Amino acid sequence: MMSKQRRRRAPRAEINPLDEWIPKTKLGRLVKDGHINSIEEILSNNYRIREPEIVDALFPELRQEVVDVSMVQRQSDSGQQKSFRITVVVGNGEGVLGIGVGKAPEFVPAVRAAESRAKLNITMFRRGCGSWECRCHDPHSIPFEVKGEAGSVSVTLRPAPKGTGLVTADVGKIVLRIAGLNDVWSITKGRSRTSSNFAKAFVKALTQTYRMLPPQEWISSGGTE
Repeated sequence: MMSKQRRRRAPRAEINPLDEWIPKTKLGRLVKDGHINSIEEILSNNYRIREPEIVDALFPELRQEVVDVSMVQRQSDSGQQKSFRITVVVGNGEGVLGIGVGKAPEFVPAVRAAESRAKLNITMFRRGCGSWECRCHDPHSIPFEVKGEAGSVSVTLRPAPKGTGLVTADVGKIVLRIAGLNDVWSITKGRSRTSSNFAKAFVKALTQTYRMLPPQEWISSGGTE
């Protein structure tokens, strides 16, 4: 008897979710049509990101990291209901960073919800070398000292010379690594065991590197008119 030859199925072509994406906002249509190609254009035109696919189109290699996982309990008529509360940080390691919190009865949907919120909250920060001990031109640290607050947590970040490393707690290290920073000193005050607020304080501190200083503050910090 002749052996039957099995037919091999052709491999399925991978479908890019962005190809099936139908934008619902003006910004989404501009990004998909190629009229806007950078986050700088979005911020300069005061657009608000309302679709996570916009970030996926601009930054296809965006990394994500879970920084906090907690259980939330709610009393209802049917009894106690439990859900996950996840905090996720996203970034590309080159000046783009975002943080978001998601809730869901199951772990994976909660992570996806947190990732989507982090993409909607995406923002920019500046890297550099602001340490007088180093004075190199590599973007391994931050350009100057910044502060950030979230809840009861207050964080101060200072530029450090090369080889110092990330002098902070584990949650702060995760945020700084996603941001692409290698050498930073940090001072923390408040209830830093609240990992979600701790991570938010780091993100808010980094975003301060992108703001413009008022004239009086710029002169007092050592600038010239």
